[in-house]
Amino acid sequence: MCGVFGWVARSETSPGLDVLKALTDLLHHRGPDGGDAVLISASDGEYRVGLGHRRLAIVDLTDAATQPMWSADRSCCITYNGEIYNYIELRAELEQLGCVFHTTGDTEILLAALQIWGKDALSRLRGMFAFAFFDSRDQSILFARDPFGKKPLFLCRKGEDLFFSSEVAALLAVPGLKTSFDLAALDGYLLDRYAPSPRTFFGEVEKLPAGSLAVWRAGRLTVERYFTPPLAHVTADIDNFDHAVAEFTEVFDEAVRIRMRSDAPYGLFLSGGVDSSSVLAFMASNATRPIKTFSVGFEDPSYSELSFARLAAKHFEAEHEEHVITPDQFFELWPEAARLRGAPVSEASDMPILLLARAASEKVKVVLTGEGADELFGGYPKYVAELYAQYYHAATGPWLHESIVAPVVEQLPFGLRRVKVLSKALGQRDAADRVRIWFGGLSPAERNALFDRKLRHARPDPFPFSARNVSNLRKAEFFDQTSWLPDNTLERADRMLMGGSIEGRMPFMDVELARLAARIPDRFHIRRLKGKAVLRAAVKGRVPEILFRRKKIGFRVPVNIWFRESHSHVVFDLLCSGDSRVRKVLNATLIDRYVAEHMDGRSNNERILWSLCSLEQFIRVYDIGADEIIEALAGAL
Repeated sequence: MCGVFGWVARSETSPGLDVLKALTDLLHHRGPDGGDAVLISASDGEYRVGLGHRRLAIVDLTDAATQPMWSADRSCCITYNGEIYNYIELRAELEQLGCVFHTTGDTEILLAALQIWGKDALSRLRGMFAFAFFDSRDQSILFARDPFGKKPLFLCRKGEDLFFSSEVAALLAVPGLKTSFDLAALDGYLLDRYAPSPRTFFGEVEKLPAGSLAVWRAGRLTVERYFTPPLAHVTADIDNFDHAVAEFTEVFDEAVRIRMRSDAPYGLFLSGGVDSSSVLAFMASNATRPIKTFSVGFEDPSYSELSFARLAAKHFEAEHEEHVITPDQFFELWPEAARLRGAPVSEASDMPILLLARAASEKVKVVLTGEGADELFGGYPKYVAELYAQYYHAATGPWLHESIVAPVVEQLPFGLRRVKVLSKALGQRDAADRVRIWFGGLSPAERNALFDRKLRHARPDPFPFSARNVSNLRKAEFFDQTSWLPDNTLERADRMLMGGSIEGRMPFMDVELARLAARIPDRFHIRRLKGKAVLRAAVKGRVPEILFRRKKIGFRVPVNIWFRESHSHVVFDLLCSGDSRVRKVLNATLIDRYVAEHMDGRSNNERILWSLCSLEQFIRVYDIGADEIIEALAGAL
């Protein structure tokens, strides 16, 4: 787990080695154990390739495993961020082909695999990765990002030069780079609560999409997808529930076991929910010593899951550690989280995770986490709704919903926000429109009102909406696996954990497990109106029964209370003060209405207020002027 930075630039415009090292060192938090950089002449001296690396030593802690790493014949060089969990199996396969290795880690394995198999090596990898691989044999650079986007890679073009980085902030420090505000990212953010790939808020900086590769050769960059989530094309052929449970148990056990490969101390982020408790159960069965577990919660017991995490830890005799984040700590960490994200903080859970990562890094260098279980195995309540959406549409019709149901639901009291979201989502009769509503911020109509002007709205990347001839449930899961996960949930995990200099590994985000999940029919994903039926059956008897019986609440942060009570001044400063840049750009009257409704308890506008406050926080951290955003708006009229 590390940070990568570099470029390919014409020799006459390429910065020097000192600049490469300085910009790479901006990623020190991602790799505090060392760093190096190399400049390479390419294409007969026409170009210079810069490869920089910051190291967090996890596997093979010796200096021999440092990067950038050259192949034995000095023809290829790589800077790489991530872990290839099946590197031991790949090593044996490569040794059969005549490879000789001088380290015991995964970097040399990845380097040899790319040298021999080229981009076809990507389909053999079980892991998380983002890398730049220079091959002098054809003077090319291969960039790639893992199938689900657990590791980030940002690209930035400056004239004919191309820069890349693990984080946006390092790219913005490139000498002479000028960036513009990307209005399309703001448009997507207001609808989705994050900037959908490949966009960022900086017009010249883009994300390499999850499951994609890019090849640079002779000044030209081409991008292609090499991975599509299996549920879009794999037939659900498992017709026996018990067989599904048995296969899940086998594949998940392996996914956990190979993620426990580490020469550095490891542990688990434990929430007390079924997902992380399931990971703990399989870790315990593969471990030879007690697992170190870490949990974070809040002073308000109605929002804290610490008691359930404590119960799970005790059940498996883990070495457990708890942390409570106060409201003051939460708001103090907010600007730092925005800087690490390079974007508005989509989820309020970022700050507790950042605090926990920094605390856990004093004991371990690696933690396993439970991300991805809901998206692969149908765990969210919205998936249940998707199973029955067609029946609601048949029973109501557009007029009845818009004229009767929606107005009545809109008048429901403060605490029924989720019912309002349900109504708003079911009002969208097309599944492709509906998937953005479930976890999104504003509806298209609300977005238009907030802009207070008619804009030429940018069309989103069609890929997350491209699943065809599958059920509504699978369309929703496909969107989440290709947009919600890489651009929000997994982005949060990467930035916050690396902000604490700790590596996060996610057993549910395993390509073999994804293939199995695709073979499981909808009726086995959800049984008796409960999701993750196969997972629940597989760990029943392993995990304390109370964790199954309790209501799924997710990792909730009491932001709606803090916004109304102890820290209402934060909302007024960010959205209502003369310093607010957001109110200079968006509809100030509507913003004031959202604030007033929330403060006096008429409507729970937590989600909208969070999105707007987080946008303002990001704008301030990166010092984006209101005039720059207004200029971008003017161009979209």
